[in-house]
Amino acid sequence: MKTLYLVRHAKSSWEFDVIDHERPLNERGLNDALLVADHVATTMPKPDLMISSDALRAKTTAAFFAKAYNIPSKEIVLIHELYDFAGQQLIEQIRKCDDAIDCLMVFGHNNAMTNVVNVYGDTQIDNVPTAGFTAIQFDIDNWKNLKQGKTIATATPKALK
Repeated sequence: MKTLYLVRHAKSSWEFDVIDHERPLNERGLNDALLVADHVATTMPKPDLMISSDALRAKTTAAFFAKAYNIPSKEIVLIHELYDFAGQQLIEQIRKCDDAIDCLMVFGHNNAMTNVVNVYGDTQIDNVPTAGFTAIQFDIDNWKNLKQGKTIATATPKALK
């Protein structure tokens, strides 16, 4: 049995003249990341591994979750290929995961998150919002055998406010 936690980065700021990869979270994003991270950490088991896009907004969101789970942020594995908007690279990174990892938490971007949630979960979600969390459980022993699983939890800032 494997469990996948998918988190779309929190709301980013367009206020600064930086490349897309370096956009920070805005105030709402910072608040939403904290809100969802605290909720998830109190309701869902601790992940065995956290991986994130190396984009600033994704790795900042990941840091909130790491803190909520009392995981040192230096343990978050940053993977440039997760700077993916379609989902193919996201799926490849999940399939490459070591089978010793039973619970994987991934931080990334839309439309990749929404696509993967809808292909691999059993609950249709029109759009995973910023700071949105989805947990999917799979009846598999190897990540490379990823197939449709069961959506077991979701959390969004709007639902928690």
